[in-house]
Amino acid sequence: MTETVRRRMATDGFPEVRFNDGVVIQHLVAEPLSITALARRMGVTQQAASKAVVDMQRRGLLAGRRSSADARVTLLELTDRARTAIEAARTHRAALDAELTKEIGAARVAETRAALTAILTRLDADQAIRNRRVRPPG
Repeated sequence: MTETVRRRMATDGFPEVRFNDGVVIQHLVAEPLSITALARRMGVTQQAASKAVVDMQRRGLLAGRRSSADARVTLLELTDRARTAIEAARTHRAALDAELTKEIGAARVAETRAALTAILTRLDADQAIRNRRVRPPG
């Protein structure tokens, strides 16, 4: 499903957006964060977070600005392009969900969601999702 959404977004003019970007974006949707806070929330080293941030800045998805509270701190924030990409992704996920519901039925979609939720809970991955600490696939 993720690959389908990614292909649709590329067609819409967002070819630079990658699955792994979501790992960073999910933490910056609500508020700008310093690289230190972002790394802590992601559960990675500051170096790993910095590498992702530099790449996303190069692609126009993130920007940095000095903190008004502490000029030594740079706060990372989503660009307008990133926010537009988020909305496009949400729209495509909703459309795909509607397509699947139409093709296989609402009951089967609901059963599948319930099964996947149970599997995530059984594997102790539900907390990682709730805490936005989902890492990209291996």
